[in-house]
Amino acid sequence: MVLLVPAGLALLAGLDGALVLLGVPAPIRADRLGDVHGQLMVLGVVGTLVALERAVAVRRTLAFASPVLLAAGSLALLPAWPTVVGRALHLAGTLALVGIYLLVWRRQPVSAVAVQGAGALAAAGSALLLLAGVPVPVVTPWFVAFLVLTVVGERLELMRFAPPPVAVRAALVVATLLLVMGAAVALLHPVAGGALLGVALVAQAALLARHDVARRTVRSTGLPRFMALAMLAGFAWLAVAGSLWLLAGAVTDGPAYDAVLHAVFLGFVMSMVIAHAPVILPAVLRRPLPYRPVMLVPLALLHVSLAFRLLAGDAWGSVTAVRVGGVANVVAVLMFLGTAAWSVAVGPPARDAGRRRAEDEPDDGPDDVPATAVLDDARASPAPPTDAPAATSAPMSLSVVAR
Repeated sequence: MVLLVPAGLALLAGLDGALVLLGVPAPIRADRLGDVHGQLMVLGVVGTLVALERAVAVRRTLAFASPVLLAAGSLALLPAWPTVVGRALHLAGTLALVGIYLLVWRRQPVSAVAVQGAGALAAAGSALLLLAGVPVPVVTPWFVAFLVLTVVGERLELMRFAPPPVAVRAALVVATLLLVMGAAVALLHPVAGGALLGVALVAQAALLARHDVARRTVRSTGLPRFMALAMLAGFAWLAVAGSLWLLAGAVTDGPAYDAVLHAVFLGFVMSMVIAHAPVILPAVLRRPLPYRPVMLVPLALLHVSLAFRLLAGDAWGSVTAVRVGGVANVVAVLMFLGTAAWSVAVGPPARDAGRRRAEDEPDDGPDDVPATAVLDDARASPAPPTDAPAATSAPMSLSVVAR
C-alpha cells in the first residue's frame, strides 16, 4: 500500500504537467513537469501499478524491487535534480519487471505471459532510450507497446474461460510481434514503423472486440457491465490510434501525434485502469472498493471529452478545443479518483454488507445449499486449456472473473 503513495504523486504531477503542456493555468507552473509528463504517466503510474500487482502475485520479496525502483524513479523526476537519476531508476525498475515475467514464464510458459513479457521488454527499451537522451515523442511507440501488450496479455488470459479458436490466440501473438517490430523500425523509418504499428493495433483491437469476454458481460448489470463498457470503449480507441498511425506514420508532433497519443493513453489505457480499479486496488489496499453507478459519470466524461478533443480540436486544428477537451480529460481522471476514494471510505452498500454477514453466519436450515455443492460444481467444470496460466500469474484476470 505504501508504494501507492508515490504512484499517486506521480499521477498528480503528470496531470499537472498535462495542464502545463496545454498552456492553461496549473496548480504548479513548472516546465519540468511538462517535460517528464509522459514518463511519469507511463512508467511512474502505470508501470508502478503493474509491477506492484505482479510482485504481489508471485509472492517473492525480491520481486518488490521493481515497483520500489519505479516509484523511486518517479519521485526523483519531480525535484530539480538531473533527469538521469530518475531515468536510471526507471530502467532498473523495468528490468526488474522483466525478471518477474521470466519467473512467471518458468512456472507457466504460455502465450499470455509471453505477450506481457514482451510488454515489459518494451518498457525497458523505452527507459533505456530515455536514459540515452532520445526525445519522448520518438520513444512513444515503445510506451505504447508496453501498455498495450500488458493489457492484451491480461485479456488473453481471460479468454481461457471462453476459449476462442486457436487461430485467434495465434493472431494476437503475431500482432504482438508486429507491435514490437514497429516500435523498433519507427526509430529509423517512421513511415514504415507507423504502418507496422497501425496494423498491429487495429488487429489487436478487432480481435479483442470480437472475442473478449466483455462482449458478453456488457449485457449483465453492476460491476461486470461497468467494466465491459470501459473495455469495449477502450478497444474502439485502440483502433482509432492504429488507423491514425497507418495513415500518418509514427509522427512525433502536430495534431496527429496528439490524437494518437491520447487515443491510446486516455481512451485505451486509462479506460482499462478505470475498468479494473474495483478489482485490483482491493488486493493491494486490503480494503474493498465497492462499485457504484456514479462511477459511470467520470468514465463517460473521459470518453466524451476525448472525442471532443480529437474531433473538434485535432481534426480541425482548434487549439481552444484541444485545451477544453484536455482540461475535461484531467477533470474526468480526478473525478474517478475522488469517487473511488469516497467509495472506499464509505464501504460496501448496506444491502451488500448485510448479504456478506449472512453468508459468513452458519445456517443449517433445510433450504440452504451446502457450501460443498459449490466445490462440487467447480470440480465438475471442465478444466481450462493447457495454455492457461496459474492463478499466481493472473491476479487481475482471476479477480475480474471471481467478482
